[in-house]
Amino acid sequence: MTHSAFASFDVDRFLDEMRRTVNGSTWTPACNVYEDEHGFWVQAAVPGMDRKDIEILMENGVLTLKGERKDDDSESNRTYFAHEIGRGIFSRSFRLPNNVDPGKVSASYKNGVLTISLPKREEAKPRRIMIE
Repeated sequence: MTHSAFASFDVDRFLDEMRRTVNGSTWTPACNVYEDEHGFWVQAAVPGMDRKDIEILMENGVLTLKGERKDDDSESNRTYFAHEIGRGIFSRSFRLPNNVDPGKVSASYKNGVLTISLPKREEAKPRRIMIE
């Protein structure tokens, strides 16, 4: 596994921090962002959420994940000793590289992990040149 500062797929941390400050009750899902020869991938840990409570937007080269994890009414009479699972709204934004094919973006949700596939444009994929 390699980690790198991938500048063209940068997390808009500044905007996320501003949203948290303005919106109050928020949390930030942990995310993995990586690239392979076919495209880019974003995985967000959003356990316990219903897929209808998650929104994925692409606009002006920015991918934004939004959602809200609501408090369960039965939680009001509980005494917590640890309360680490975030509640409230979340929003994560990622600046996309120019070689993403926006018409082929897809998303799936399984076992609490949202996975977004961002395929590369065909002309951006590496190709093997045969020597004649």
